[in-house]
Amino acid sequence: MKKSISAVQALAVRNRTLVVAPEWQGCLGEEIARHGIVFIWGNSGNGKSSAVMAFARMLASSGKVLYVSKEEGYGLSFQNTLRRFGMQECGASFQVVDRETVESLTERLQRPRSPEFVIIDSVQAMGIGSRQFKQLQERFRSKLLVLVSQADGKRPLGRPAQNMMYEADLKLWVEGHTVFSKGRFMGETKEYVTWEEGALRYWDGRKKEE
Repeated sequence: MKKSISAVQALAVRNRTLVVAPEWQGCLGEEIARHGIVFIWGNSGNGKSSAVMAFARMLASSGKVLYVSKEEGYGLSFQNTLRRFGMQECGASFQVVDRETVESLTERLQRPRSPEFVIIDSVQAMGIGSRQFKQLQERFRSKLLVLVSQADGKRPLGRPAQNMMYEADLKLWVEGHTVFSKGRFMGETKEYVTWEEGALRYWDGRKKEE
């Protein structure tokens, strides 16, 4: 049985954190945990790809990012998103792989000096089930795993993805070119807009969910 500790001792535990970029602070606050699970989900055409790439750009300023582009591969749409966010400026801090499996990803992340931040886009295209997710979560506790999911309405698509969302420290719902923080880290507005014009057009006459 693991020994329990007091509140004073718990508060003395030093957690590794990541300083949030100014443009994201309204949504996330000034810092987030540097390891754990981030879950991003949303319906097609709502700016999810832009939200994920903007998040990747922020991570790349603090360490090495591996983007598993399982859903789009190296297709034109993905290339356009890379250009729009100037990801070529990140140099070696941002790496992309497309034909990855859970097994090959596990092998890659076990190597010395492997990326600290891992983005899987998407968990459905990757075929990650609940058991595989638990294995990744347990094996790579020192990394930040960013899981991107398709949606069914306002819920992640499929039971495994829903379970992943519940486990995540940071939950980001994307709708109308706006990211809403639903997890344990929230800024003053709890929102980040990926495209101003698109967001204004989408939310005109609509009520944002609380």
